[in-house]
Amino acid sequence: MSGKPVSLTEPPQGYTNWLAELKTKIQSAQQRAALAINRELVLLYWQIGTDIINRQTNQGWGAKVIDRLASDLRNEFPMMKGFSPRNLKYMRAFAQAWPDPEFVQGVLAQLPWYHQLALLDKLESTETRLWYAQKAIENNWSRNVLVMQIETKLHDRQGSAVTNFEQRLPQPQSDLARESLKDPYRFDFLSLGNKAQEREIENALVKHVTDFLLELGAGFAFVGRQVHMEIGGDDFYIDLLFYHLKLRCYIVIELKAGDFKPEHLGQLGFYLTAVDRQIKTDQDQPTIGLLLCKSKNKVVAEYALGDKTQPMGIAEYKLEETLPAILETNLPSIEQIERELQRGDE
Repeated sequence: MSGKPVSLTEPPQGYTNWLAELKTKIQSAQQRAALAINRELVLLYWQIGTDIINRQTNQGWGAKVIDRLASDLRNEFPMMKGFSPRNLKYMRAFAQAWPDPEFVQGVLAQLPWYHQLALLDKLESTETRLWYAQKAIENNWSRNVLVMQIETKLHDRQGSAVTNFEQRLPQPQSDLARESLKDPYRFDFLSLGNKAQEREIENALVKHVTDFLLELGAGFAFVGRQVHMEIGGDDFYIDLLFYHLKLRCYIVIELKAGDFKPEHLGQLGFYLTAVDRQIKTDQDQPTIGLLLCKSKNKVVAEYALGDKTQPMGIAEYKLEETLPAILETNLPSIEQIERELQRGDE
């Protein structure tokens, strides 16, 4: 064969772009395949759980049938994991918790099996399980993030900040804005004591901006800290500035290391006006302010917001872990669940 040999160190023109396209296609195909496998696995587990319930109910089979079934299935399918007695009991509990096959197929099958175990083990209410399942799908949470959101009671904190959005923002903007804020915010990932000062907290939040954005929630994009504003020849600095992709507006966050005081809203309102006049474009919605303080009197906060014409919210932040000890000790971690399942498959 004649001709110049292809150099392995110098790819032909266009090769690099072609390789990048192939990588993207392969990764996309792998992801679709993984999602399809997960979907089929969840539906299979639900069907097995449903069959166990039906046969125990209609034919009077006792609990020992699960041990017998686990042994027979593992003998028949030795290369497949997941047929331990413990996991079969989870399948039964899964089917019992979600009896509607259309809902399982259309919604829950989008979540991996270990997400399902977290929902079963850590939550009692069907309504609350559904809320976390939908949030996990919407935000593409990993199982560890899902567990963290459950243990930090996101469901109870979401939309709990004191705001004037209902009076100052049109529908449905006001509802979406209210649901975008929490109370309290949990900053225990900063490893700071409760006596930390404002600038210390601010520096730590920027240093751990990925965790900060996760706590803020979906839609928040970090713009900057100590954002400089020149007004009338004087210099001013906004603590933290974000843009919310769903609300289509800037969000000014001011930190106060002490208790909430009504005069704090005056400074926040000043910054909102500055952002609206100097940064906001015609395509953006009115800027929203969020005041984060160590503690607040809810009644005082509501009174203070009463005469404010700009959309604002007031919430507390927690620097230290506040999860009740009984909750930590009584609920198994996802890692513990996995170890038990794997032990049963051995």
